[in-house]
Amino acid sequence: MPDYLGDDQRKIKEEEKDDAPIRGIKESDTGLAPPALWDLAADKQTLQSEQPLQVARCTKIINADSEDPKYIINVKQFAKFVVDLSDQVAPTDIEEGMRVGVDRNKYQIHIPLPPKIDPTVTMMQVEEKPDVTYSDVGGCKEQIEKLREVVETPLLHPERFVNLGIEPPKGVLLFGPPGTGKTLCARAVANRTDACFIRVIGSELVQKYVGEGARMVRELFEMARTKKACLIFFDEIDAIGGARFDDGAGGDNEVQRTMLELINQLDGFDPRGNIKVLMATNRPDTLDPALMRPGRLDRKIEFSLPDLEGRTHIFKIHARSMSVERDIRFELLARLCPNSTGAEIRSVCTEAGMFAIRARRKIATEKDFLEAVNKVIKSYAKFSATPRYMTYN
Repeated sequence: MPDYLGDDQRKIKEEEKDDAPIRGIKESDTGLAPPALWDLAADKQTLQSEQPLQVARCTKIINADSEDPKYIINVKQFAKFVVDLSDQVAPTDIEEGMRVGVDRNKYQIHIPLPPKIDPTVTMMQVEEKPDVTYSDVGGCKEQIEKLREVVETPLLHPERFVNLGIEPPKGVLLFGPPGTGKTLCARAVANRTDACFIRVIGSELVQKYVGEGARMVRELFEMARTKKACLIFFDEIDAIGGARFDDGAGGDNEVQRTMLELINQLDGFDPRGNIKVLMATNRPDTLDPALMRPGRLDRKIEFSLPDLEGRTHIFKIHARSMSVERDIRFELLARLCPNSTGAEIRSVCTEAGMFAIRARRKIATEKDFLEAVNKVIKSYAKFSATPRYMTYN
């Protein structure tokens, strides 16, 4: 019978003999290979090749059409140089005004860099999709239909607009009293579309120093143009979009400059590209007419108070995630909440749950909902600003 175990052990010992010159672990306390196997020249070359690059800006290209073009680069706060390209970069990759990475010895251009964008602007991009869908928005059926025509149809079926020879609308203004579902609809749009979604709150663009707000708007649209398709949602646009006036003190001049930059980006000299803009406000009467004109904001969608059917639907949406008894008459509850917004109906459902918790029950009953209607709609009526906002809309 052959000795398989002995054969394997002999093979292992032979392999160990072959590996012995390469491994220096036994011979040295540091675990290095023996000095005879060191290749210092190759190691030095590797270290030099992995040096960090320096950031510069290519200001001009000389003899761009020739076989040997030269590039003038400006290293900030240091000097200007006329340099060549490294072997890894093609001449078509470099354009005038572009940021580039250069080595520290010959200042050769090694890599083209993306444009510099403020980190606060980059953070406005929504990475995780919201979990709100169109089925979670009640009482806004017509508004959602209008919104989808502007946002989804041009992205999914652009050929329809090409065949008709018209430009798809690129801007939408959502206006209405607080709590009617404007921001909720925008979140549903962000969930539905595969395009890049950027959310901006109007007050974020109001900055302390002169020109900062306008620069942020510029960088925002610059970042949006690098995307294949992009949606920008400006919430509370009246923070920067108010009508221009001169109060004598000049306190609002910086806000007006920010708005003028936004107006120029929406429909100025440079084309906007495949960028859709959504704006939401409670006070459309305060917005500047130049911002409201077609071409910048092509479609204005009013979010009014939900009707009886809409209120019933909103009640059912919120009760869907609650533990409630079976035969609750949601239409009756909707009739008891005239002129209520979706936010108030949500508050009614939350209060009904609180009544059930107080009574130490696991499910909410119709009586809990009736008591909640009495508390939220009747008792809190003095806090409601809906009638006042209805006059603005």
